[in-house]
Amino acid sequence: MLVHQRTCVMTESRAKARLELDMIEHQATVDGVEEWIFRTSSGIIPVRFHLAGEGNAAILWVGGAGGGLDGPAGGMYPRLAGQLANVGVASLRLHYRKPGDLPECIMDILLGIEYLASRERGKVLLVGHSFGGAVVISAGAVSDRVVGVVAMSSQTYGTSQVSQLSPKPLLLIHGTQDEVLPESCSHELYRRARLPKDILLYPGCRHGLDECRDEVDRDLMYWITQTLRERT
Repeated sequence: MLVHQRTCVMTESRAKARLELDMIEHQATVDGVEEWIFRTSSGIIPVRFHLAGEGNAAILWVGGAGGGLDGPAGGMYPRLAGQLANVGVASLRLHYRKPGDLPECIMDILLGIEYLASRERGKVLLVGHSFGGAVVISAGAVSDRVVGVVAMSSQTYGTSQVSQLSPKPLLLIHGTQDEVLPESCSHELYRRARLPKDILLYPGCRHGLDECRDEVDRDLMYWITQTLRERT
């Protein structure tokens, strides 16, 4: 099924960065998860939309520099999206058009936020891992629809807008044995961010958060539900 839609998002440099959503193509619906392709003016964006009951909130999940739909910690994104759907929170898992290209990935996120608004999910919480931490921090700083941001195992490059997130809450998650991006990255982000902000460190946990999967799932679910209760 093709749905024609004209939506445009721009970065602050309007003349240089523009992305239009031309149509969305439905691929399948499996166990309450809709598979879509966003066809844009500059490539395609594969997404998965997790249906939920009545409510106006959604989580938008993005991966690292390689993109992907499943996230760290052994597929955190579909796992937690399923749990959140049971309490009325929808989810959009999004794979970038151009993984690793920060400005392009930010536009992908902004387009995803507008799509969620079109599905009557206008209060959006962003979650990103590694490179995706910079993406969600940057997108969260410029979108009025964003109500909170979670950056896991985040890099610091591309996060100059972290102080502009306030008053939106920020949660930073990092393993103390991260072999790719040291925990000092999250300490630096925490130092530069303004309130409200939280940081959770997991001893012995590496970049992919596999060693602390259960703890991260528990803590992230708690933070998300508390934040949405306060902000939606």
